Amino acid sequence: MTASIRTIAKVAETSVSSVSRVLNNSGYVSPEVRQRVETAIRDLNYAPSKGARMLRGEASRMIGLMLPSIDVPFFGILANTIERELFERGYHTLICSSAENEEHEARYVAMLRAQRVEGVIVASAYGGTAHLKPLADSGIPIIAIDRELQGISDDAIMADHVEGGRIMAQHLIDLGHRKVAVVGAPGHSQPIRLRLQGIREVLRHHGLSPVTEAIGEDHSFPAIYSLAEKVLHDHGDLTAIVGTTDIAAIAVIHAVRDSGRSVPENCSVIGFDDLPEAAYVLPRLTTVAQPIRDVALEATRRLEERLGHRQPSFDHRPASVTRLPVRLIVRESTAPVSVRG
Repeated sequence: MTASIRTIAKVAETSVSSVSRVLNNSGYVSPEVRQRVETAIRDLNYAPSKGARMLRGEASRMIGLMLPSIDVPFFGILANTIERELFERGYHTLICSSAENEEHEARYVAMLRAQRVEGVIVASAYGGTAHLKPLADSGIPIIAIDRELQGISDDAIMADHVEGGRIMAQHLIDLGHRKVAVVGAPGHSQPIRLRLQGIREVLRHHGLSPVTEAIGEDHSFPAIYSLAEKVLHDHGDLTAIVGTTDIAAIAVIHAVRDSGRSVPENCSVIGFDDLPEAAYVLPRLTTVAQPIRDVALEATRRLEERLGHRQPSFDHRPASVTRLPVRLIVRESTAPVSVRG
């Protein structure tokens, strides 16, 4: 059990008020009494409570991390990397999973303010920012990850999602595919919309457009599998499918094979993320790798930079958007149209 100030006073043979003055470094305490109190603190392994530190106006050393979900592998990797990096830098992390619900995010905002967090790293589930404004109005540094929060966040760190969409589409074009569908979720996600933008740009450059875009709101395997089933039923002549994420692409692979076709012989499939699962699904998934851990590390570094430089001239510098490069990882799920059986 944690020692109390009263216990310290008893061991040091002094008053509670003298112990309080030593702990708060306020008021006069004789050298002899101070030594006895400090010895008792060490011997009892005393640590002041979070509430006591906050009452004294000390920094909480708490950082809020708000994510749409932590059961999606991408966000799980982000959360793990950020929490570990913050811990190494002397901070503790309050992880808030909003279940892609804006009302939940608003409730977490109130909780984070009540906990007096020093900063927040956030990947908001929706494009709206009004519910996040109380954080910004409180002067709490905010770093956006994986999507921009214009007017709210100091900085945004993300993969280059538009370029990722271009890379996916161009890879299929280079393999001779002209009948390409897009399947994925969630449609409200800013990164998904940016990837779609890149896909459409490249197809349009070649005088093409997606055969269909089946974009749902549920990013679960069963939901995307159902979308892919319908696409395959309605468009039997397509030769390739872009999964907007690796989870989506893996669901598509299962749907293609369950329809009696083969990947990539009858239908090429490409994803986005390069999650660990991408290398283990059969056939192994061709994907665009985004630097998930680099995004987490850069967001942590940028937040600490903000926390360490709170002069007005620094706080009012223009917010910046950092787009980290993505790269194509070619595996077994894509092939030239000419190999189709």
